[in-house]
Amino acid sequence: MDALARKLGLKTDPTIFFTSAGIMILFLVALLIAPGPIGEAFGAGRQWIVTNLGWFFIFGVTSWVAFLLWVAISRFGSIRLGGNDAKPAYTNASWFAMLFAGGIGTVLMFWGVAEPISHFAAPPRPDVEPFSVDAADDAMSFSIYHLGLHTWAIFAMPGLAFAYFIYRYKLPMRFSSVFFPFLGDRIYGPIGKTLDIFAILGTLFGVAVSIGLGTQQINAGLTELFGVPDAVITKVLIIAVLTTVAVGSIVAGLDSGVKLLSNINIGMAVGLLFFVLFTGSTVFLLRAVVETFGLYITNLLPMAFWNDTLARYSSEGGAWGWQGSWTVFYWAWTVTWSPFIGIFVARISRGRTIREFVLGVLFAPSIFTLIWFAIFGWSAMEIDGIGAGARAAMGEQAGTISAAVAESIPLAMFAFFENFPAATLIQGLAVVIVAIFFATSSDSASLVVDMLCTGSEDPGPWHQRVFWGVSEGMLAAMLIVLAGEAGLTALQEVITVIGLPMFILVFIMMFALYRGLSQEELGEVQVGRPPKQEELRPGD
Repeated sequence: MDALARKLGLKTDPTIFFTSAGIMILFLVALLIAPGPIGEAFGAGRQWIVTNLGWFFIFGVTSWVAFLLWVAISRFGSIRLGGNDAKPAYTNASWFAMLFAGGIGTVLMFWGVAEPISHFAAPPRPDVEPFSVDAADDAMSFSIYHLGLHTWAIFAMPGLAFAYFIYRYKLPMRFSSVFFPFLGDRIYGPIGKTLDIFAILGTLFGVAVSIGLGTQQINAGLTELFGVPDAVITKVLIIAVLTTVAVGSIVAGLDSGVKLLSNINIGMAVGLLFFVLFTGSTVFLLRAVVETFGLYITNLLPMAFWNDTLARYSSEGGAWGWQGSWTVFYWAWTVTWSPFIGIFVARISRGRTIREFVLGVLFAPSIFTLIWFAIFGWSAMEIDGIGAGARAAMGEQAGTISAAVAESIPLAMFAFFENFPAATLIQGLAVVIVAIFFATSSDSASLVVDMLCTGSEDPGPWHQRVFWGVSEGMLAAMLIVLAGEAGLTALQEVITVIGLPMFILVFIMMFALYRGLSQEELGEVQVGRPPKQEELRPGD
């Protein structure tokens, strides 16, 4: 494989590169040949996981939030991610924009209206009346719980571990480097390479699902605006165009391409946010933003430990309940992104202290998420009608948003904008924002996958980076074209199953990071020089 890599002009670890690419291709072939049986098998696996191990996902993510906050306020908080004199490479504004755009920007555009309305119409708790005031409060609380501190803890936990071991221990920029305190020099052998390959595959498949969701939303927007057919060929063309944009950004690199797209996109998203605020029920929404902070703070602790234990006794029946199809699926899906977002966040956070890292990565995007959901979610629920009295007074106008969400989740945002001035213009802007979020997620993922293969933050040859960008687009496109909806559904089931071992690995990262910090404090590790395996004391 070394000879083949040289012949192709690649500067990468050939074992990691070719094995990851080969497994991806084999999986695609298998999925295209038998999407039904594969979907059924992984569907059964997903149901078993959420039924029997859902509690582990809930406990695990909550423990990461607690651990990260403890590390930030502890004596370790002043440790700088890099040399002691290292300085941040990006301003706070650019740093935040890249965090957000490379993270869950597409998710907020997709679910900003759809998730609150979904919980509003079908409350998670069986004792809450749909469309009631209590249902509205619960809808906001659960939506922000899903995309607030807990989601960003899933990204921040591996991100901090990557940044610490890569920039303090001077280890390669690979997933396996985090496990150095336990594996020692074996991170360079078969065990380490297996971990790296698994991280790459998780990233590729996790991003592919998001590409599929984003493509569906863009197609829905184009259908609403121009009557473009909601068809397979349309989705493929959308993927082709946006993959081209992403590839252009990949060639430009992190500092030029990704940074520029991120800054443009966050500006457009903020503009859209202010438009809804000032053309909607402004005073109502301002009150709702403040109240939503209170709802989140009040309900965060109960939600963080709620396991839907009594689901089997509800009228819905079933052993895994509402939480299995929402929260547990969210955590399993999100954790497949953790190598990608973790490495990406580590790369753009060099020079910051652990305290700056944790507080910035956890709180800045979470606060923006809360404001976003408060404005879009409450506005949508007000338009739909909150409470029996309001809905009766609205007559046929009541329930328009919830009906649109029930018909098609990708259409939710565009149905929402029909209630605002200049609806066509704003719907078009929303399509552009989703498209750029798609491109930034794709190019960020491609750059990170390349780093995982090379073990260096220095960019590899442009054709090597472009390979991963094109692969992500082809993966999503081939699933849509050749396997159709069954293929995308099967992939969702697959990444839920993949999410379990990934989740376990990230859980172990928490202990690896604590061990690494303790060894540095005790002087067992010289900053800037990787410790030899024999320097790690057994039993520490």
